[in-house]
Amino acid sequence: MPPSPWRVFWGLLEHDLLITRKQLGGVLAQVLMQPLLMLLVFGKVLGALGYTPPGYARLLLPGLVALNAFFAAAQNASFPLAMEFTTRTIENRLRAPVPLAWIVVERIFAAASRGLVTAVLMVPVGALVLGELSWRTAGLPAALGYTVLGALAGGAAGVTIGSLVSPARIGITFSLVMPPLLFTGSAQFPFPELAAVPWFRALCALNPMTYVSEGLRGALTPQIAHLPGWLCALALALALIVLTPAGLWAFRRRAIT
Repeated sequence: MPPSPWRVFWGLLEHDLLITRKQLGGVLAQVLMQPLLMLLVFGKVLGALGYTPPGYARLLLPGLVALNAFFAAAQNASFPLAMEFTTRTIENRLRAPVPLAWIVVERIFAAASRGLVTAVLMVPVGALVLGELSWRTAGLPAALGYTVLGALAGGAAGVTIGSLVSPARIGITFSLVMPPLLFTGSAQFPFPELAAVPWFRALCALNPMTYVSEGLRGALTPQIAHLPGWLCALALALALIVLTPAGLWAFRRRAIT
């Protein structure tokens, strides 16, 4: 009797989580460095020099948590997947007795777990750099929900990219795609205050990371301008509805060629 799809799914996920645990040091060094430097420079150094307003670091840190959730998941889904398709090691997974959709969803969950870990670890790093957080503790459950949704959206985006792009081009693809996503994700500024720049506001509205950043600000620092929580949750759910089928389509297209 073949194993149930759930058993195969959890077996694959446990394997990927074991690899994540073994590679955790390298993963953290890879994905925490840029947010840490941004927080140090923009949150501390420029503030001490008077170039950023008081309290800017409080605005910035939730955006950097969102950045880690989304980008760490996207990066850790796309790079390994592109390599596995090239070396054909992906065939071991394709032989698993489950529908293809289960394999794709498992990869999204595995990548999201890395994004979630790096996002959570950004919190003590931020507290260490800033000295205090002053977050609303009642908003922590909602903040965790937005972080999970953001990591899942990043994982789905990463599966799509990793299935479409070869390893030789994955680096240049990230260098071309990710910076625009980074700087339109409302990590460094509140989305509601972009009314004076409508064209840039429209670009930010198309970026799923915007709704992770805004959701975290609304949950943790409600005194800062932010989008309504329900809108952020709805936008992230829609992002998953779009990105997950896109990842499945790209993965199936690559797998059968």
